[in-house]
Amino acid sequence: MGIDYTKRPSTPASSSGPVNLTKRGETVNLTKGSSGAPVRLNLNWNQRPSGGGFMKRLAGGGAIDLDLGCLWELTTGHKGVVQALGNAFGDLEGPPFVKLDKDDRSGASTDGENLLVSGEHSQYIKRLAVFAFIYEGVKKWSQADAKVTIHSAGAPVTINLDETRDGLGMCAICIIQGSPTGFAIERQVEYISGHRELDELFGWGLNWRAGRK
Repeated sequence: MGIDYTKRPSTPASSSGPVNLTKRGETVNLTKGSSGAPVRLNLNWNQRPSGGGFMKRLAGGGAIDLDLGCLWELTTGHKGVVQALGNAFGDLEGPPFVKLDKDDRSGASTDGENLLVSGEHSQYIKRLAVFAFIYEGVKKWSQADAKVTIHSAGAPVTINLDETRDGLGMCAICIIQGSPTGFAIERQVEYISGHRELDELFGWGLNWRAGRK
């Protein structure tokens, strides 16, 4: 997939160099290439933002378990969620054409967590709401230094989880719109308390209940 700008990022970039979406509503189009490889959204973060001392743990430090996932809606009207919580890891070859590769409980994995989206089936994907949430650990996004990098056949696209709001457990990262020609990625980076609020924010209409890994 190559890159075509719908809205220019505030920092000038070319199609041959990295793209950083810095403001809410900025959009970039990933057009289909010939390889058929999936789009890969990689989440990485600082696993121990406050150090490991006993007093720091008492003050709210320690490791953060940051999870990547998405709400999905297909053109058929079917809806759901892909995430480690509830072992809803998805499927790349069949519906929902989205798959989470693993659950990195500490952030220690060098490649973080990866959400794969099938480019071959982009025409069946109506929209995805990509999110990260803190499953365990203190809710301090300001110390997590988290970012999502979107890899395709073109230049990588980066969304930093900045403009942080500590105390809230979830970040709505971006909206992905599917089409026969590829995907449109729109930056959000809005902090909310959890899944129900994410659903309400984008009007998904799912029924939610508590889950565990």
